Amino acid sequence: MSVPEPRANPLLLGHEAAERAMLDAIRLRRMHHAWLISGPEGIGKATLAFRFARRLLAGGEGDTLAMEPSHPVFRRVMAGGHADIMTVERAIDEKTKRLKRDIAVADIRKINGFMALTPAEGGWRVAIVDGAEDMNAASANALLKILEEPPARAVLILVCSAPGRLLPTIRSRCRDLRLTALPDPVMARLLGEYRPDLSPDDRDRLVTLAEGSIGRALSMAEDDGIAVAALVDGLLAALPDLPPSRGHEVADALGRNENGFRLFTDQLIAGISAMVRDTVRGRADPEQQRLAALRPLEAWAELWQGLLRLQDETERFALDKRQALVSCVGMLTGRTT
Repeated sequence: MSVPEPRANPLLLGHEAAERAMLDAIRLRRMHHAWLISGPEGIGKATLAFRFARRLLAGGEGDTLAMEPSHPVFRRVMAGGHADIMTVERAIDEKTKRLKRDIAVADIRKINGFMALTPAEGGWRVAIVDGAEDMNAASANALLKILEEPPARAVLILVCSAPGRLLPTIRSRCRDLRLTALPDPVMARLLGEYRPDLSPDDRDRLVTLAEGSIGRALSMAEDDGIAVAALVDGLLAALPDLPPSRGHEVADALGRNENGFRLFTDQLIAGISAMVRDTVRGRADPEQQRLAALRPLEAWAELWQGLLRLQDETERFALDKRQALVSCVGMLTGRTT
């Protein structure tokens, strides 16, 4: 089955404590005017936000936030036809047809007018900012003004993967629900629901690679991420004896994968990070111990930072990804390209 967008997804697992906190706020009529749902990417933060919003818009009755897709409120929210909910996120740039880098201040200002209106159906008005870390300075200040004078019967929900990028004054005015990475059994169950076509071995491999992010696991399954991970494993296993041609071989192997550069660099960075972390904690496996012995941990940390920088600059400035892949492999061996 295809994975529904958060506004259309009735399934959420692994965040029972956060759901109880929201349900208690409804039951006890202690509704905070602003909520910050934070945590790693791809774990269900936006799905939880819409789950909460639907229950509020439906009058708050019920022993759970879950709602059947056949419910009228569910259907209207899914279709974008409910007058009392508004969603703000990065928009598409009409010139480039790509997502803009920031959430526009004009879009944030629309929230103020929306929340000041009387709820059309006599209940609550809900505004969701998805990807709140993408607000620029002007957008953040505009949102702060809303938080300083919250309207009655209105709830603002911020969905954020990097809360440290928010203004402290924004964070302090929100009730913070910090979600954590999903446990392996939940990941396996969700992969079984969304990708029943996967073999047990592939499902187990994705659970390991995705580190608690069902969104990442599904993206990897879609983009042949298991093969990319095997490519990264092979590179690390061959160190320090990688020939100069290996970078071009990697670029050739990933040339037809639209998301190959991001998948490759994500996995390479994650592998190095895990090796350094496990070595420091005394939990390194034999292969991690072998890698750690090839250079000082400080040098591995510098390589990790360099790869992050290369990944960011390549995507931010639309640089040649093939050349960037060659550079990645060169950095592994200590050669510059």
